[in-house]
Amino acid sequence: MTKSSVNQPEVPVRVRMAPSPTGPFHVGGARSALFNWLFARKHGGTFVLRIEDTDKERSDKKFEHDIVEGLAWLGLDWDEGLLPNGNRLPGMDTKGDFGPYRQSERTEIYEKYLQQLFDKGDVYYCYCTKDELEAQRSAALSHGAAPKYNGHCRNLTTPPPGRTPEVIRFKVPETTVEFKDLVRGKVSFDAALFGDLVIAKDMETPLYNFAVVVDDELMKISHVIRGEEHLSNTPKQILMQRALGFREPIYAHIPLILNADRSKMSKRYGDVALLSYRAKGYLPGALVNFLALLGWHPKDDREVLPIKDLIDEFDLARVQQAGAVFNEEKLEWLNREHLKAMSDKEIAKEILALTATLPTDATYDKTMLEKIVGVERGRASTLLDFITLGGFFFALPDYEPSLLVWKESSAEETRAALAAVRDALAALDQRNFQREILANTVATVIGEKKRGITLWPLRVALSGQKASPDPIEIMEVLGKEESMKRIGTALAKLAK
Repeated sequence: MTKSSVNQPEVPVRVRMAPSPTGPFHVGGARSALFNWLFARKHGGTFVLRIEDTDKERSDKKFEHDIVEGLAWLGLDWDEGLLPNGNRLPGMDTKGDFGPYRQSERTEIYEKYLQQLFDKGDVYYCYCTKDELEAQRSAALSHGAAPKYNGHCRNLTTPPPGRTPEVIRFKVPETTVEFKDLVRGKVSFDAALFGDLVIAKDMETPLYNFAVVVDDELMKISHVIRGEEHLSNTPKQILMQRALGFREPIYAHIPLILNADRSKMSKRYGDVALLSYRAKGYLPGALVNFLALLGWHPKDDREVLPIKDLIDEFDLARVQQAGAVFNEEKLEWLNREHLKAMSDKEIAKEILALTATLPTDATYDKTMLEKIVGVERGRASTLLDFITLGGFFFALPDYEPSLLVWKESSAEETRAALAAVRDALAALDQRNFQREILANTVATVIGEKKRGITLWPLRVALSGQKASPDPIEIMEVLGKEESMKRIGTALAKLAK
């Protein structure tokens, strides 16, 4: 496969995202989904979502829901499982118009192909117990040999007395498996090092490497784009494809995602769960942009890319082999850049969408939110920042009276300055509570009382905080009634 054929696939593009619902959907899985989705959208192809839930003990519907919710939040829609003529592909889910397709609902299909392998003599029942397998492994290691299955049950013609089958194994030929990877070039494995592979627990319980081979064939998957950790599975799957007479998909193994210390990022840690980044207030577009740059870059090395540009620019030929470091500081910077490109109204809409997912009973007025966004844009890096930094707009936090006093001035001087501001503002009606008029009104007090002694206590009175936006901006958002009420509260504190 040449680099040019990466740009222009020779076959109709059908790719799949095939996560296991055994834990929270993590950023590594989301990055793999994104690369598949971008490749499909770039080439007018089909993106299939397939839930690989053959692990019955660990699979859980709540994690399937987490996968679906995460993809929907990122905007990575999967396609209908139909051919252009409206006919369904063989073996695909017939229970709905869309996937996801669940391996747990396809047992009869896997059983059919397992039986084919039995009929050809390519698989056999293995009766070795876990203790026997561990003894074999220890013996191999003690002799410096690869810890593979020794083939004890491979040539049995009758079951051992009193034994029942433990698993079904695939007979691995002693051969070299070579394939061309769109990211890594020519890859070669010595299959003699594998040992015979366990591909099912029984006829009704297939395991990953076998089920994925059947699914990729029946769903006509053209390209398998997945993480580097699956590279060692590829030769095993190719051997089963050949045994079943299946075609080989085109493979592309994308680099690992690394922690800041360049250690492998584990999907078992909760802080890399995809939806935890929604809860932190990151924009889906910013996270998509960030994930795309983990192992890939466009021709001009731009970093701020909306989804349309990502689709136009995406090319597997520009995927690197080296691991990609997950840098949350860069994610935060990208989020700020995406916020800059949005209107106050658009940001407020995203904030409301976020609050609907948070475990809180707080309610937010959309019009008020838009005003808050306009005031807090310079300080906020995430959507959550607008809520935390701007929370005082909705409810004035309690604060100590001493916070109102500016530097070395006295409580009496502070109270006099605030009272002067209150009296000046009282002459205005609500229609005149606008930035320019408010600034001019407060400026008259500053001329008499000095800037710090006037603006500092006014800022604290309005926000209850040491750091906050300009008090003129705050009053414009709060309006006259609430502003006057808060100034009155501050004066009462100073009178105690």
